Amino acid sequence: MGNSLAFRSGLPNNGVMLTRNNIRLTLAGARAVLAAAEAKAAGIRTPQNIAIVDEGGHMLLFARMDGAKLSSVEVALTKARSAALRRSPTGPSPANEPSLMNSLGLALATNDRLTCLRGGLPLMVDAQCIGGIGVSGGPESDDVLVAQSGVDALARFSS
Repeated sequence: MGNSLAFRSGLPNNGVMLTRNNIRLTLAGARAVLAAAEAKAAGIRTPQNIAIVDEGGHMLLFARMDGAKLSSVEVALTKARSAALRRSPTGPSPANEPSLMNSLGLALATNDRLTCLRGGLPLMVDAQCIGGIGVSGGPESDDVLVAQSGVDALARFSS
């Protein structure tokens, strides 16, 4: 990869160790994802809380746009963490049917660290999860739209 949005790290596989090269999201990469998401949120006139985490769910970058709901700060981070750790978009079960029991069970089982609310997307490069983006502050459809803008920006820069 010739750009500075992600870098390869890890030990080469020498036949003895079971390691592989891993791609990591850089701060510059997180900033590019955040900028695209923030621009989309401004474009649809929905102030958002936007969180970018690494592949382990650890915060890299966060922005609370002017006018964004204060109550959605932790929700955005939880969505980003969920998408990164589960390696999939946040939302209802695969059957696409919201379930109060599943949603509460996931939150309770993980001490409120994971969620089924829509608006979290994994950040993928070369079929590898390098992080997650979580957006909260508007209707779930807007949250997903804004998060997708961040994902699309990463795809443009990493190809």
